[in-house]
Amino acid sequence: MANYDFITRWQLAAPIDEVYGALGQPASWPLWWKGLQRVQELGLCNEQTNERAKGQDIGRVYRYHWQSPLGYPLCFDIRVIRLYAPWLIVGEASGDVEGWGCWQLSEAAGITRVRYQWRVHTTQAWMNLTAPLVRPLFVWSHNAMMQNGAIGLSRLLQARLLEGGGVPEGGRR
Repeated sequence: MANYDFITRWQLAAPIDEVYGALGQPASWPLWWKGLQRVQELGLCNEQTNERAKGQDIGRVYRYHWQSPLGYPLCFDIRVIRLYAPWLIVGEASGDVEGWGCWQLSEAAGITRVRYQWRVHTTQAWMNLTAPLVRPLFVWSHNAMMQNGAIGLSRLLQARLLEGGGVPEGGRR
């Protein structure tokens, strides 16, 4: 099993509510995020259905189908486990990768700062076997996909992506 701990930071000249609104609608991400082929909403998987009644999506599950810049596909599910609008979205991943991801947002002077942490391990045998040799390529691929997300989100929101605001810091562990 190969472990990865990525941290990506974006800075957008956009209100936090707009950024959170776009990130909170994963089914529409393929419209603006290059490399994300499709997202399927699988429904609600939550014992605490009272959260849904409060307008929250805790327990909602989405299946993400990615095509990496290196050409390999990734498919995994994310179950939303924590939401604090408009500051935090946390999801638990299962499938080709397992672990969790956390979107953290803050705003100052009209600039929204986005920090995404993706702490996962790969489950596909070929990825685990080749990781000692090709890990730098997997890290590069992840970083390229996250850069595509920053560019796509800035275009969607018609917001300036600030210099240094779309650069991932990834692949530790």
